[in-house]
Amino acid sequence: MLKVRTRFAPSPTGYMHIGNLRTALYTYLIARKNKGEFILRIEDTDQERFVEGAIDVIYNTLKIVGLEHDEGPDIGGEYGPYVQSERKDIYAHYAHELIKAKGAYICFCTKERLDALREQCQKAGEQFRYDGFCKGIPIEEAFKREAAGEPCVVRQIIPDTGATSFDDVVFGTISLENSTLDEGVLLKSDKMPTYNFANVVDDHLMRITHVMRGSEYLSSTPKYNLLYQAFGWPLPIYIHLPPVMKEAGKKLSKREGDASFEDFYNKGYLTEAIVNYIALLGWSSGTEREFFTLPELVEAFNTEGLNKAPAIFDVNKLRWMNGEYIRKKSLEQFHLLALPYYSEVIKNKDIDLFTLSRLLQPRVDVLSDIPEHIDFIDKLPEYDISIFVNKKMKTDLQNSKYALEKAAKALDELENWNELSIHDALFALVAELGVKNGQILWPIRIAISGRQATPGGAIELLALLGKKESLRRILGTVPSMGQIS
Repeated sequence: MLKVRTRFAPSPTGYMHIGNLRTALYTYLIARKNKGEFILRIEDTDQERFVEGAIDVIYNTLKIVGLEHDEGPDIGGEYGPYVQSERKDIYAHYAHELIKAKGAYICFCTKERLDALREQCQKAGEQFRYDGFCKGIPIEEAFKREAAGEPCVVRQIIPDTGATSFDDVVFGTISLENSTLDEGVLLKSDKMPTYNFANVVDDHLMRITHVMRGSEYLSSTPKYNLLYQAFGWPLPIYIHLPPVMKEAGKKLSKREGDASFEDFYNKGYLTEAIVNYIALLGWSSGTEREFFTLPELVEAFNTEGLNKAPAIFDVNKLRWMNGEYIRKKSLEQFHLLALPYYSEVIKNKDIDLFTLSRLLQPRVDVLSDIPEHIDFIDKLPEYDISIFVNKKMKTDLQNSKYALEKAAKALDELENWNELSIHDALFALVAELGVKNGQILWPIRIAISGRQATPGGAIELLALLGKKESLRRILGTVPSMGQIS
């Protein structure tokens, strides 16, 4: 039985989009589930789209999410090179072998002739297809003209009749009439292969058993199979994935501002949450279970759970899942994650940041939200005093001012400043005045934070800010609330 070998073969075009990362994850899971090998190959044959630094983005992303490859450009392997632009001699050799096997031919047509042919097809309302003008040139003559330096490309031979079929794990049997397939270029005039040729040669030579890619390649796969047949090579197992959409009928697109993996990572989404969510974009375990670690995904993953329908990327669902992962962290783990965000807005050295983490962890869904949750700690922000009015708490400006005056006096008398003593003092005041808890606690929360929603309630915030700062804020608020009638 052949050892399972899968490959992730991205193009270095600048960033790792969500659909690309999903393909990497699924190919990794298939390999690990079957005790096989996961290969990284860089497909850079389209040099015009090459972006400097993009290969490093690929390496870094795979490292961050924990998808360790067994072979690749950075670690080597038995079947290298693993960068397509470094394999030009290999492609040239197999292009000649394919010509000899009558699966391809050398084409010497000029750009002018091809442009004229395209214009002719356009006028006739037909899709452009090469007319096979050079197909009849004898192989020996073609090789001589090529060796003499005459500009040329290598084109695939497509049968005139019949159909080419293949089986796909997700979409079942696919069959296309050969008459609909164009005799496309396999090797360009600069001897750089097209994707159509390079991926077949590389997948065979690298012993790839499972080929996973986007469903947009379904219509091209019969052409790949004709290449396999011409070479006499066995076919891999095909797994075509439907696209990831941001809404029905609209694919995710970086050009339209859709976020990449890096964008989410830099915004403070946890890698384990991103990986978990992406795994569920088009795959189901067959259960109601939603949370999986990477090792658990390896155990649970199967291709039978892949869906034919496009997956809708819901950033709100990712946000929810990320929040659940944050709350699963230990307080110590969350605290370490939060520290860089604290440093953005908190300069007060007297603030107990660990206590702040205890208050904040239940309320944060994305780490980058932390600064806006705590922007009141160093300096009380400006706010509209109308927020003291709260029907649920039964507060208005008049009773809020009265509550703050009484609370300030009770708090000022405290010798020990901690959550327990603050709690006891304020609830004694509630009992003394015969009012609802909220009529004391709500005005205090607003006075010391300027916010209606805070990490922790009034008592926790008072303890966090300290006695001096808390009283300064409370007493500084009272004059702004006018006279009690």
